[in-house]
Formats: sequence, C-alpha cells, structure tokens
Amino acid sequence: MSTRITNNTDKKAEPSSTDEFIKGLWRENPVFVQVLGMCPVLAVSNTAQNALAMGLATAFVLLMSNILVASLRNFIPKQVRIASFILIIATFVTIVDYAIQAISVDLHKNLGAFISLIVVNCLILSRAEAFASKNTIGKSIMDALGMGVGFVLALFCLGAVRELLGNGSLFDVAIFPESFQEWIIMILPAGGFFTLALWLIVFNYFKVKKAKG
Repeated sequence: MSTRITNNTDKKAEPSSTDEFIKGLWRENPVFVQVLGMCPVLAVSNTAQNALAMGLATAFVLLMSNILVASLRNFIPKQVRIASFILIIATFVTIVDYAIQAISVDLHKNLGAFISLIVVNCLILSRAEAFASKNTIGKSIMDALGMGVGFVLALFCLGAVRELLGNGSLFDVAIFPESFQEWIIMILPAGGFFTLALWLIVFNYFKVKKAKG
C-alpha cells in the first residue's frame, strides 16, 4: 500500500498595496537606501525650491510611465522593451519640461538640462523594467507613489539643509538673523556630497535602531 505524503509549504503572502507604498519611503528609499538618481540629487538640491520641483517632476514621470508600462506590458515585445520604456518616459519628460517652463521661467533655468536628464534617471527606468512590466496597474501605481514620494522627501531633506546653512533661508524666506555666517560651501557642488553623507548616516542610524528594537 503506497502512502502519499504531501508537504504543506507556507507561501509568502503577497505584499499589500500599503506595503508597496511604504517600501519606497523607508525600506527601499531610492536615495537613502538604493542610492539611485544621484545626478539630480546632488546637482539641483542647492535650494529647497529646486529640490522640491525636481522631486515632483521626477515623481510625476515615474507615476505616469509606470501606469503606461503596466497597461502595455502584455503588448510590448521583449526585444524592444527598454527602447519602448525610454520612449514612454521621454514623452512624459517633455510634458514636464513644457509645464515647468510655463509655470516659471526662472525655475526652468535653475533646473536646466537636468529636466531632460530625467529620461535616463535609473530610478524611473528600473521601476519600469523591474516592477511595472511585471505587475498590475494598481500595484504599479502604489509602487510609483511610494518611490516618488520617497524621492521627493529625500531631495527636500537635502535641499532644505543646504539652503538653510548656505543662504540662511528656506524657500527664499530668511530664517536666521543677519548676523548668521553663511556656509557658502553648502550651496556649492561639494556641499551636496557632505549633506548626502550626513543624511545617509542619520537614515541608516534610525534604520539599524529600528531593526534592533
């Protein structure tokens, strides 16, 4: 008499929509954990306004491209998927470029070529390839929102610190008294590296503390 043995393996529960959103804010933050998109992070985060504008522009492109890629994932041939993703991303970058120029010419000049460079931002392309092309529209939206908000928060953290210490202001509003000695280095390229290193230390400290606790 043959006996049939069945092994019951516990399958991992699929992450909920909330988990897909939260991972971009904390566990897989695009800047403080994955260290992606460093070009705009270091280049345009010299003021809070520039950082926030670039973060929102990137988040918009990420969200819209994720939606479109997820919608067309069964129709895009594998052989041309990367080229197709870049074309989709470039379309939304063009929309953002014209929108920023219409809203504020000065802001458009401050961001300069970095708006166009959103097309090759590894964060957007990686989410399209690794997530949106393999998941539903709903999950892709939550993934894009989480990663986008995480990117915006990271850029704002850098921009706020650099502007406060470099200009003594926040969003061009004076915070410190006139006697405050501005740290000019903070609004220079080197200041971006110093501020990023500082935030990485702080972020990883709390991350390790949370893991232990």
